[in-house]
Amino acid sequence: MSINPLKLLPGYNCGRCGLPNCRAFARHLREGGEVDECPLMGQERYAANRAELTEALASARDLAPYPGLVGGMAASIMLAPLPGEPTCREDIYPLDRDVRVKAGDAVTYRPLGCPIAHHAVVLKVEHSVLTVHLTGPLNRMGDDDHRPQDLGICMIAAFEGVVMDDRTVEVGETVRFIPHQCMMQKVHSGVVVSSEGERVRIEGIDLKVY
Repeated sequence: MSINPLKLLPGYNCGRCGLPNCRAFARHLREGGEVDECPLMGQERYAANRAELTEALASARDLAPYPGLVGGMAASIMLAPLPGEPTCREDIYPLDRDVRVKAGDAVTYRPLGCPIAHHAVVLKVEHSVLTVHLTGPLNRMGDDDHRPQDLGICMIAAFEGVVMDDRTVEVGETVRFIPHQCMMQKVHSGVVVSSEGERVRIEGIDLKVY
């Protein structure tokens, strides 16, 4: 969505919509809510705002053609790998503080909130955060000499990749997305922290999208 719904709402935080404040209602709109659920937006003084917001929401929902295969949610963007790379970059944070890995190592881990074990190769390690490329749900590193190190449960810190289909996102925007490599085609959510052309970095990853 090219506009911030919060800027078009009355801003009284009255709770008459059933939510605690206008910020929560703006988030509700992004997640499929209707403008008419705010009683104040039906007043004549908000007619222009209501029309603009209704049109923006309709356009945004037309740009959400990526249904997830679990959870009944739809994503607004599909995140593809950076040019020349096999999968989106994924930053992971092992909960096991004794993990010792280096660039080039094969690893396996389970993201917190995901039931499937992931296999990956480490690109770099910075301050205990590993940047990896996923290789699949199975070890594809070759023979027994490349058995992956089991990292256990990991927090997912960020994804970095390319937004498909000429869609645009804004820095600071919370987006629902499906990473190209996701085996479950599950909708993730996160906050866009950088956007350069089609390349974006999304942090604050939440796998429990409601």
